[in-house]
Amino acid sequence: MDNLFTLGLQIIVWFQSLAAWLTPVMKFFTFLGSTEFYLLVAPAVLWCVDSVLGVRLGLFLMINGSVNAALKVAFHGPRPYWYSGDVKALGSPESTFGAPSGHSQNAVVVWGTLADRIKSPAAWIIAIIIIFMIGISRVYLAAHFPHDVLLGWLFGIIMLWILLRFERPVVNWIKQLSVSLQLFLIFLFSLFLILLVVIAQLTIRGWSFPLIWVANAHIAFPAEPPINPLSYTDIISSTGAFFGLAGGWIWISRLGGFSIRDSWYKLIGRYILGVLGVLILYLGLKSLLPQTDTLIAYVLGYIQFALIGFWMSGFAPWLFVKLKLATHLK
Repeated sequence: MDNLFTLGLQIIVWFQSLAAWLTPVMKFFTFLGSTEFYLLVAPAVLWCVDSVLGVRLGLFLMINGSVNAALKVAFHGPRPYWYSGDVKALGSPESTFGAPSGHSQNAVVVWGTLADRIKSPAAWIIAIIIIFMIGISRVYLAAHFPHDVLLGWLFGIIMLWILLRFERPVVNWIKQLSVSLQLFLIFLFSLFLILLVVIAQLTIRGWSFPLIWVANAHIAFPAEPPINPLSYTDIISSTGAFFGLAGGWIWISRLGGFSIRDSWYKLIGRYILGVLGVLILYLGLKSLLPQTDTLIAYVLGYIQFALIGFWMSGFAPWLFVKLKLATHLK
């Protein structure tokens, strides 16, 4: 593995030496694959463009992100700037393991889902270009080794195929069940996704986390707390949001759903009100809840993100209807 890391470092150093103007360009493409970007775009799609597509994007992203979290632990590979101080950490600090690249894996699933929905060669060409550039940006910024990105693309393709192939049969089956049973099964599935990370951590029991990785990460970002890639924080937020999104969609669908087509000012009003609610639930509860790696913090974190997911797919649309910003379909 050391030879692979050494080769990767050489590629990154060469890439970073090309031109300084590439840095903002690469940061832009990294943003297109970031959680922050998806949190801005997915609600816009859900509330203002295509509610079914918006929910699909959200659920696919949460499932894929959970699988990626388990894979990262299973591979337990370093970030380039953890491994060596010879590269410049040009991006944001990262506390999770490197392989496979989450940005790259998520990009395939999200942009591939959009291209599949549009169903045109141009959409696929644009999606492939964005997916490629997101992966390249992660290498340039020293957030990932080249093999991390390749693994991310590979697992992203596998996950996209699985999600698109089995989505319709699973949805048709679960619709036949009672609401309480639907919610129970969705909750169990969220726990299963957490279990994948637990199993991955059990497979590396006895492995010693190299202290040099912690030291190098601290040198790159001295103001940040020590890296803790074995934390359950990310998987808890993904699975909580998954449960909330699915539960909210089931609830609002039972009420008749809501109409997307409307005047432009109502669409803007929905987005502003909806994002405001997300920020209140995210930032407000974050300031009140413990930010530690304890069981109670994980439980409360799961509830927090479940509420955010429920707001996005269920309560916010219900509120739009009550405020005359949307109408029920029934």
